Amino acid sequence: MSDETAIKGMGSILHTQGVAFRVWAPHAQHVSVIGSFNEWDGKKHPMLSEENGYWYANVAEAHTGDEYLFLLSTQNGEFKRIDPYAREVTSSVGNAIVHDTRFDWDGDDFSIAAWNELVIYELHVGTFNDQENVKHKGEFSSVSERLGHLQKLGINAIQIMPIGEFAGERSWGYNPAQIFSVDRDYGGPLAFKQFIKRAHKAGIAVILDVVYNHLGPSDLDLWQFDGWSENGRGGIYFYNDDRSITPWGDTRPDYGRGEVRQYLLDNAMMWFEEYHVDGIRFDCTQFIRMVNDSDKRDIPEGWSLLQWINSQIAQKFPGCITIAEDLQNNRWITKEVGAGGAGFASQWDAMFVHPIRQAVVTPQDEQRSLGAIRDAILYRYNDDAFDRVIYSESHDEVANGHARVPQEINPNDPKGWYAQKRSTLAAAMVFTSPGIPMIFQGQEFLEGGWFRDTVPVDWDQCAEFHGIVRLYRDLIGLRSNREGFTRGLCGQFTQVYHMNNEHKVIAYHRWDKGGAGDDVVIVANFSHEEQENYVIGFPSEGYWKLRFNSDWGGYNDDFGNFLSTDILTDQGECDGLPCYASVSIGSYSVVIFSQ
Repeated sequence: MSDETAIKGMGSILHTQGVAFRVWAPHAQHVSVIGSFNEWDGKKHPMLSEENGYWYANVAEAHTGDEYLFLLSTQNGEFKRIDPYAREVTSSVGNAIVHDTRFDWDGDDFSIAAWNELVIYELHVGTFNDQENVKHKGEFSSVSERLGHLQKLGINAIQIMPIGEFAGERSWGYNPAQIFSVDRDYGGPLAFKQFIKRAHKAGIAVILDVVYNHLGPSDLDLWQFDGWSENGRGGIYFYNDDRSITPWGDTRPDYGRGEVRQYLLDNAMMWFEEYHVDGIRFDCTQFIRMVNDSDKRDIPEGWSLLQWINSQIAQKFPGCITIAEDLQNNRWITKEVGAGGAGFASQWDAMFVHPIRQAVVTPQDEQRSLGAIRDAILYRYNDDAFDRVIYSESHDEVANGHARVPQEINPNDPKGWYAQKRSTLAAAMVFTSPGIPMIFQGQEFLEGGWFRDTVPVDWDQCAEFHGIVRLYRDLIGLRSNREGFTRGLCGQFTQVYHMNNEHKVIAYHRWDKGGAGDDVVIVANFSHEEQENYVIGFPSEGYWKLRFNSDWGGYNDDFGNFLSTDILTDQGECDGLPCYASVSIGSYSVVIFSQ
């Protein structure tokens, strides 16, 4: 096969005349592809040198399932390397596998919900369903077994922690060794595609967490890939000066090198094109756009890379979502690329999670700050209330020195009354504040302790705390406007109109266009003291129906079932609103009204 008829693409490319191979190794003197198809003999299939350091060969004898490596001869010796674009590997230190990317997507016509209607459930494949009685525990198929639970809960999007091939059998996933390969311990690439198709059939989108701020650092075959490096650093795929330094190792990709930029873009696009994911979440974008947190030195080419990837996704996969974890209060992350922003649809919001967690884990009522709670409810990065993902638990918030919220509230009794009441109070803030709500695996049944990649979710608690599961389901139903009378929770507008620091009561109004079926009033009591016949303002007169009371005894026998009822407002200015009514609310509780 001549250069003129060379197959386009990188890595191993299946076609009718065998398998084509292409690799970028600009400092190699000779490159061969070796594998099970040629007895690992470097003399049988030498690769032709192409422009700009690329090497190419077509192997008629190669087939799907064959294992292979690239053999590079350089001034610094001979190296066997895993294909950087390998769609499948035997392990993080093993061989690449010729993989057929085709899959039967027939019938998969799923579209992700509008961003203001998303409810995200973050999970870790290895621990989500790792019970002893599960056949393929800790794999994608085991997650599929729980899709019914998530569907009944009202979840319409799953965010999966990174799944790129990593070192060892267990990991959070933020140490990617091969970013194009799906980890075999989770079931590999075919299992991931099957899982996505099943999730889509259940009406659930799949958002994947990706790691581009660093690679590895262990089992990293990209390190000094073709033998070249400077200053003892990583070679062609990495910065070779102090820009390489990250909190996870000296392995920051070189965002200014065209081939590396293409490598990362190709990876992002692969998840949409070959796996039909509905969105991706970028880990720690601040370490893509700047060197570190201390000197704030920008990496302009990192910023332009984010803009490029987001622009390509928006152009080719409209409606799909990209989410940044930046946590630096950076409004430009979610501004449009054309306005100079990075173009993300949304970002994880540190301005919400920290004050809300603090409000419920603080032991003394008088120390709770309603001002901080108000600011967390109202905060927005730009003009869109849904350019932030809000949560009280995530994989970061329940590890790295912190535990799950119930554990933080009461370490001695994380399943007791205080832990239940105040953790569900935080959850109610998540589902009634403007933003895209997210919960972390097991949060809906009081999963305790702290997150570790070796400890499975305790699904026995799902039955034990079935009332708390119902509480989450009811909140999600209201947030999703499932019954058609809480559209305001999907709307852009919020007014915090009542704050009583003495009694620790806060009330706010959510609406989209306003009016019956749209206006929603939320009253939250951050005190142990019950409030009876408590007067607050309402935006309009008439009958307001109680849609939710977190103190209801049906959620837990130990709850007070404090008397809360539907109300009829009276005309008269109160809290700056034209009407008022008396409401009753239990300890550490939330009540929600709509017309």
